[in-house]
Amino acid sequence: MARRKQRAQAPKIIELDIVDLLHDGRGLGRHDGKAVFVAGALTGERVRAQVNDFHKQFDEAVTLEVLQASPDRVVPKCAHFGVCGGCVLQHLAPAAQIAAKQKTLIDNLQRIGQVQPERVLPALVGEPWGYRRRGRLSVRNVEKKGRVLVGFRETNGKYVADIQSCAVLHPALGERLTAITALMTALDARASVPQIEVAVADAAVAMVFRHLQPLSAADQQRLVQFAQAENMAVFLQPSGNASVHLLWPEHAELVYRLSEYALQIDFAPLDFIQINGAMNVRMIDLALSLLAPAADDQVLDLFCGLGNFTLPLARRVAAVVGIEGEPGLIERARANARANGIGNAKFQVADLSLDQRDADWARRRYDKLLLDPARAGADQVLGWLPTATIERIVYVSCHPGTLARDAGVLVRDHGYRLIAAGVMDMFPHTAHVESIAVFER
Repeated sequence: MARRKQRAQAPKIIELDIVDLLHDGRGLGRHDGKAVFVAGALTGERVRAQVNDFHKQFDEAVTLEVLQASPDRVVPKCAHFGVCGGCVLQHLAPAAQIAAKQKTLIDNLQRIGQVQPERVLPALVGEPWGYRRRGRLSVRNVEKKGRVLVGFRETNGKYVADIQSCAVLHPALGERLTAITALMTALDARASVPQIEVAVADAAVAMVFRHLQPLSAADQQRLVQFAQAENMAVFLQPSGNASVHLLWPEHAELVYRLSEYALQIDFAPLDFIQINGAMNVRMIDLALSLLAPAADDQVLDLFCGLGNFTLPLARRVAAVVGIEGEPGLIERARANARANGIGNAKFQVADLSLDQRDADWARRRYDKLLLDPARAGADQVLGWLPTATIERIVYVSCHPGTLARDAGVLVRDHGYRLIAAGVMDMFPHTAHVESIAVFER
């Protein structure tokens, strides 16, 4: 539920000192004793800001002028920074970004979970530009401008940002936004295509055009010509996910490889895969290192998706069971196991928001557990999962608050120690915090 604003007030300009960085990348200051969340401001700075939104407990503002800059402030690489909402931290040096995320993780563990890791892991970092291999581009036909806008939403979330390039998207996409915009402007159906899903595989680039009305033969030909000229695979999506089908070419090989594990993982264009491909490889290596799998281990991998962790684990242990709620992902995980000659990985569809303690797979004995839930975390699982035989748990998290909550449950209710935790810079220049923790009985 949205917070209710106080009665409408005219914007006002204030000066204030920024004392902290919020989880969404805004600076935190106080003015006349009231908290103010300031977009574009960094810890340690004094800024001149305009307050636009007034609430009972806090106000919201935007930076007009930096009066005293942080030593960690840098010039954003992208000309669209501050308007496009795809990134919120390009004005903060990468090393300071990851330090802020590490602080967010530890603060959450202490405040929400009331736990402290025995060791803070060194931050896992990589290339901060051109890393994003998945994305959803919004499309809006703007009659007044006589063209279509293609990009991410503006920082206010109301409009599509007018951008010509993107420095965090893989260059195969980020440097082609002008061409994609020209294509959309030329379509007869430009007003009925609300979004384009994009995915970069190791040897292919896929674009999925969601269209609300059937496409004319002329529009389909324009899409084919674009795909041929740009060497891309074009998919059409006339309704739900199951309606996605390939327009051109006849076959598109969407795979990513994990060479160290002799694996090739096929995926569908709308499947969840980790956005940062290079960091995904390093994350798998770190997760397996922390899990310390032995050759005779029985391992359970919950929220397994396509088998991103399950299949590498299968190369190291006696057996691994992967559980996921999405049937399509499990179908492709099984196909990937067969294609890679893996017989000791079994996959099962199960709704992990429900009590599964009576399921056959849940009654088996496991030595190790890997958790990789969505933002909601794994609290539903921890309520029924029999952990008595599980000696070590590695928890990969995309939300530090739910990780902290679940860490407290594992420590207080299940008898584990939080032996290590740290962050992984899966999403540079954004406020998103990806983290990993390891628990031992």
